Amino acid sequence: MFNYFGYGSNLNLISLRAKGVTPLYTQKAILKGWKLDFSVQHWFEHEGGMGNIRPTGNPGDQVEGNFYSCPDSQLKQLDQLEAYGIGYDRVEVEVQTKSGLAKAWAYVGLPAFVKPGLLPTRRYLNLILHGARTAGLSEKYIKKLEGQQILLSPDFPVFKAPEGDFPSWDEKTLSDHPMLTGLCGEVFDMSKARWELHSLWPIFGGKDMTLFHIKRHDSSTGEETFSDFLSGDISDGAKKYLNTYLHAYGKEFTYAGKLNYDSHPK
Repeated sequence: MFNYFGYGSNLNLISLRAKGVTPLYTQKAILKGWKLDFSVQHWFEHEGGMGNIRPTGNPGDQVEGNFYSCPDSQLKQLDQLEAYGIGYDRVEVEVQTKSGLAKAWAYVGLPAFVKPGLLPTRRYLNLILHGARTAGLSEKYIKKLEGQQILLSPDFPVFKAPEGDFPSWDEKTLSDHPMLTGLCGEVFDMSKARWELHSLWPIFGGKDMTLFHIKRHDSSTGEETFSDFLSGDISDGAKKYLNTYLHAYGKEFTYAGKLNYDSHPK
């Protein structure tokens, strides 16, 4: 079992579980002498700045969050989704809980990816706020989060696949190609993506990521199914979010064809 201090979107249990991490135990915690900002640039530009913490040496500064105890088997998955060794380092911190001081892992932005002045999106901040309220963090801390300036989300037209003779894929043939990934019935080749996105290969490779992104939206209850997506029974915000990601995939990856959902488990 490992202990983890979640202060960004992973403060939200729905968001954390969407990443395949299910804590065995959760309690709120405070990291003193550190400060929260949003200074790590997300791999996809439309996502803005991601949460980061930095030591200040000032005991009056503090970051509030959740202290999780998680199965050891889920640390590798968490490392991958938090871009450990690429965008973030994983360091040991000491947090104050109702049970006393406890040591936990926390992710801290690596200098090469820290850019002051970045802003979080409304989606991302909403995830944090929902987690903060659910966890019962202090009213002062929540008020500060509520006053955080945000990055406006772009508006894209409905994604249209490029014209051309492209192959058709299904769940089986997609899974046989670890450099391919699927989204909303489209398939993309990640093999020529810029190196920062190589960290996505083991996460996205050979898989359809539609439900993953739906469950990462701030409207998610964590209970959505693939049938909900196919029937259009997801929020308008989630639909816009998926469309934005189709444009992002189209920019960062190479279009590779259509994905047939006839055999996809509903």
